[in-house]
Amino acid sequence: MPKSEHHTIVALVEDKPGVLNRIASKWRQRGFNIESLAVGHSETPGLSRMTFTVDGARHDIEQVTKQLYKVIEVVKIADITSEDIVARELALIKVAAGPQNRGEIIEIATLFRANIVDVSADSLIVEVTGTEDKIEKICELLQPYGIRELVRTGRVAMGRGGGSSVSVNGSGRLSAGTHGRYRSAGEGKPQVGSLL
Repeated sequence: MPKSEHHTIVALVEDKPGVLNRIASKWRQRGFNIESLAVGHSETPGLSRMTFTVDGARHDIEQVTKQLYKVIEVVKIADITSEDIVARELALIKVAAGPQNRGEIIEIATLFRANIVDVSADSLIVEVTGTEDKIEKICELLQPYGIRELVRTGRVAMGRGGGSSVSVNGSGRLSAGTHGRYRSAGEGKPQVGSLL
């Protein structure tokens, strides 16, 4: 049985309704569970950047990424797992906090370079940014105080240095005729093999 690995996939997609659903369907059809997904604007107007984390064998992940190229709105996609990357996650953690333990919680937040972003009579909201391991660890330490709510963004990642795995071009703009219309599948896309 092929060895399962944790993969980080980044994609530039057109900012259109239904794109996320079409991409998620491709992963679902191949039996993958998306562990985390972060989506936001990219450096190029009209394009959003998605970061997925999934577990699977390398060959299976390659097959899915090839399938994703068939989604018209996918402009570029790459598995950056083996690249030298910076990866971060943001979490907001609402912790039960009274006068007797408030100082201890603030001390834990300080150790993790986290911020207290809300204070009420019986709770604090801690904002922490960092690797998944860092966020897991602070959650573990805050758990005994009572975590009332927790939200995590999922991993966002990009390669170190001047290059980019998924940029459109050096100008930071979509080429003329590409923005604002649907293309035929594969139009203007590099060969999949060159990205993996």
